[in-house]
Amino acid sequence: MSGVTAPVRETLTYEMFGTAGRELAQQVADDGYEPDLILAIARGGLFLGGALGYALDVKNLFVMNVEFYTGVDERLELPVMLPPNLDRVDLTGANVLIADDVADTGKTLELVRDFCAGYVAEVRSAVVYEKPRSVVKCDYVWKRTDDWIDFPWSVQPPVVNRRGGLAH
Repeated sequence: MSGVTAPVRETLTYEMFGTAGRELAQQVADDGYEPDLILAIARGGLFLGGALGYALDVKNLFVMNVEFYTGVDERLELPVMLPPNLDRVDLTGANVLIADDVADTGKTLELVRDFCAGYVAEVRSAVVYEKPRSVVKCDYVWKRTDDWIDFPWSVQPPVVNRRGGLAH
């Protein structure tokens, strides 16, 4: 044995995610924050964005596509917005709740928050997990951890390989 230990992993199940979504929505409600719209960061934030939308009775959901992670603990130098780009006019003057699955480095949330700055009335963020190294301290957090998280929607490989054919 080389003595290298595997990273500690936290496994989130769909059932636990359901609990997390409701508890995060309750945090927002208890805080008195009333978002006009929820801005989900794709792809991981789509799940939380939808859950918060239903729980907070917010029908205006927007999506921002941001790429940062390319694999397990492999990321680009900086997060990059991908098209289609969100039009800031849709956000102007609104109370915005940004939803994402995890604030790891926090760089993705920082990019999205800065995109909103100067246009929205107020912007807050909600995440299922926040890691201690995150440059953004989120307003609503279900759990803080330093572990790698296995999310139920991304733990299994895709059923198709987008470069052609079925995944094996």
